[in-house]
Amino acid sequence: MKFIDESKIEVFAGKGGNGAASFRREKYIEKGGPDGGDGGRGGSVYAQADRNINTLVDFRFTRTHRAKNGEPGRGADCYGKGADDIILRMPVGTVITDINSGEVIADLARDGEKALLAQGGKGGLGNLHFKSSTNRAPRQCTPGEPGETRELQLELKVLADVGLLGMPNAGKSTFIRSVSAARPKVADYPFTTLHPNLGVVRVSHEKSFVIADIPGLIEGAAEGAGLGHQFLRHLARTRLLLHLVDVAPLHEGVDPVHEAHAILNELKKYDQSLYDKPRWLILNKLDLLEDSASSVAAFLKEFEDYDRYFTISAINGDGCKELTYAIMEHLLEMNELERQQIAEAAQESDADTI
Repeated sequence: MKFIDESKIEVFAGKGGNGAASFRREKYIEKGGPDGGDGGRGGSVYAQADRNINTLVDFRFTRTHRAKNGEPGRGADCYGKGADDIILRMPVGTVITDINSGEVIADLARDGEKALLAQGGKGGLGNLHFKSSTNRAPRQCTPGEPGETRELQLELKVLADVGLLGMPNAGKSTFIRSVSAARPKVADYPFTTLHPNLGVVRVSHEKSFVIADIPGLIEGAAEGAGLGHQFLRHLARTRLLLHLVDVAPLHEGVDPVHEAHAILNELKKYDQSLYDKPRWLILNKLDLLEDSASSVAAFLKEFEDYDRYFTISAINGDGCKELTYAIMEHLLEMNELERQQIAEAAQESDADTI
């Protein structure tokens, strides 16, 4: 199935049922008084994250979602039945935005997380609510309120700990095949990867992390060259970026240093916060170099701002095991730092309360 990571939909909540204006009519009972019931509430529309769903393909073909209206009130104090709510199940990682206002309504980052998209209208009041000592026979009632209507943009940002970044044919798919059970397509031509792939890297029985492979970037992606920036959103939730560079390109006219700088420029154009994420330099295809040590040293002179660098050969697995261990150690350190920050914030909150 083709990977669908964005869609536009319309949601219509149900209208509330109208209140009833009615009077009690029974034999031997005169002036029974008002007994019109309230209308039922309209159905609301909710979104819920479901880890068993991987794409937004269902919303590409079904773009309109309507909840039912509430039933009107009746006589004999009968209230109208409320309409059932609609629950739209979406992949974990879906961001829902109101197209007209630009407001982010929900970010479904956890399985089972639920968000209200459109509120159903309230039911109208029956005339039994309007009786008083001076108004014994009220004939007024209120109509049901209309439900909310919204145009929404759905955008899927996959959940991964580590993201792969690089030019086409840099070896990203080969690397993810080498370290995980994922089997993306690998071929000797550019843009083999056309949609994101996720792989689980298991370092031990208790330790693992998720790595995301996206289609390669090329220079000019900001202007729409290649596949453009459309898949960079999937790196937004990652905590570490691996910048893979092909240090042994097949064509002599290709400069790995220039290509690496081009990737960084495109990343910065797309999102400064993504550019500022922790980023490691991974020099791939060292098995094709005759003098790998001098080539690596010459390359690193141009990239001194990277946190760390590694040399690997993804095709035969050289250096990949050491890299995965370093990634796991880095992620565990980040987890511990986040726990400490949460604990410190909780202590400060308790101190302010006291």
